[in-house]
Amino acid sequence: MPVIVFASSKGGAGKTTACTVLACELARQGRDKNIGVSIVDADPERNLSAWAQMDGKPDNIKIFNDVSESNILDVIEDARKHAPFVLVDLEGVASNTVTFALSQADLVIIPCQASQMDANKAVKVIKMIKNNSRMIQRDIAFAVLFNRLSAAIATKTGKHLAEEFSSGGIDVFRCSLIERECYKSIFSYGGAVNDLDAKNRREQESIDKAAENANLFAEEVKIRLKHGLEASHKEREAAHV
Repeated sequence: MPVIVFASSKGGAGKTTACTVLACELARQGRDKNIGVSIVDADPERNLSAWAQMDGKPDNIKIFNDVSESNILDVIEDARKHAPFVLVDLEGVASNTVTFALSQADLVIIPCQASQMDANKAVKVIKMIKNNSRMIQRDIAFAVLFNRLSAAIATKTGKHLAEEFSSGGIDVFRCSLIERECYKSIFSYGGAVNDLDAKNRREQESIDKAAENANLFAEEVKIRLKHGLEASHKEREAAHV
């Protein structure tokens, strides 16, 4: 039962949006197979919990929001019992809560907008992850997710940052989350992107594109989890040789 953690050292990077979009897409894919998603809302802002209280939350998503430094490990363990996917939305600061959650992660997703300031903050999170890996003596898989990118053009800064991450050996999602009004709308009206009502053809096209983007994101996450689990299995086998 993989634990996917969304981490950033600053607010406004898009953690909660990325977490919610992924949760809804995984829930949509798993609905007919009776597969659910657990979300641990460990962000004091509780924006994700507010979304969950509105109409339209998929029935196969369960929210855990009574989270603190003292109980987050217990909450994650409990969340694992309810669904095969556990998503954790963390606060945007360094804390023991963040450290404890990272220690449980099978994959850490680091949302990053196409700006140098966001990239610098992402590097701080990566250092924190690597320190955690040393502490628990286990590699923690992570990747940077470019977020809120323009649908029309790829910016010069975005290209530069992607190249800088790559040259530094930092893994980056092939898929990016595009800036879409639909992703903002679900926090106003509730539900998932696929459930939004379109008033005209243009809005429907926007919803369709956002849903396609969410699907690509979820598929890449699943591929990364699969590769990570296979790598962990090989490491365990090698350790017993």
